[in-house]
Amino acid sequence: MEACQFRGFRNIIPGNRSDLPPSSKIPSRSGGIRWVTHRGLSSAPRLSTTISPMAASSIAISGTSNNDVFGPVPSEFAEVIVLRHGETTWNASGKIQGHLDVELNDIGRQQAAAVADRISKEFNVSAIYSSDLKRAYETAQIISKSCGLPEVKKDARLRERNLGDLQGLAFREAAKLNPKAYQALVSPKPDQEVPGGGESLDQLYDRATSGLEEIAANHKGEQIVVVTHGGTLRALYKRAGRYAPRGSSQGKVLNTSLNIFHLDDSRWVIKRWGDVSHLDRTGFLASGFGGDPHSG
Repeated sequence: MEACQFRGFRNIIPGNRSDLPPSSKIPSRSGGIRWVTHRGLSSAPRLSTTISPMAASSIAISGTSNNDVFGPVPSEFAEVIVLRHGETTWNASGKIQGHLDVELNDIGRQQAAAVADRISKEFNVSAIYSSDLKRAYETAQIISKSCGLPEVKKDARLRERNLGDLQGLAFREAAKLNPKAYQALVSPKPDQEVPGGGESLDQLYDRATSGLEEIAANHKGEQIVVVTHGGTLRALYKRAGRYAPRGSSQGKVLNTSLNIFHLDDSRWVIKRWGDVSHLDRTGFLASGFGGDPHSG
């Protein structure tokens, strides 16, 4: 089947005011962006607020502009469009998922449909890869259908971090219900594993980066999609290191946020980070992943 037809990568930073609706507010089901803010795992109120399009915009690498158009990919690197999956009920309620297999909710499916439509119009995608967890795989299937691609390739290396005994707990209750596992989660030591079979940050980093490197090596000169998770995306961002966009930070990794990596034999470069402009007018710009910066 034909891959997505490339139509240019235009105006994806909502900084061009002529492309924005008159109001500076992004709509949601209640009239404002549904945004989750946590003040720590033990007391994490769910807040609703409204932010400007610029606050939710993507960050492009230094030197790009709103008029940039991404043309054919040079043969020496792969252009990897890495997405976080759509929202789940557990995302919305603040429960720790890790390796537990939670499906998308209705909002998550709407988010996936929005990013799928965008990808089908702006990229010439030759392959789609996904974590084997349902929330990522279902997101990838929606994209695959929109792009007319016959299959989604599952890869367990793209999974979220295994958070052991914390999985299934509410963020706000984790410190009280399992203080040992919670202390492991917030430990500054990257080799600290979470009790109950959980992974360390180092283990997540090694698994995720080696997996993406192998995938990219098979697709030089191509654009591909990878659907993964919040914690995994943070590990990939760390790998890019000084080749991340100037002024960017990991921040919250929003559901279906679009992130573009260029990978060659020796270097990772982030060309775009945290782009959710496809959700601006849908009413489905939902939460980041709760109070836990390593799970989504």
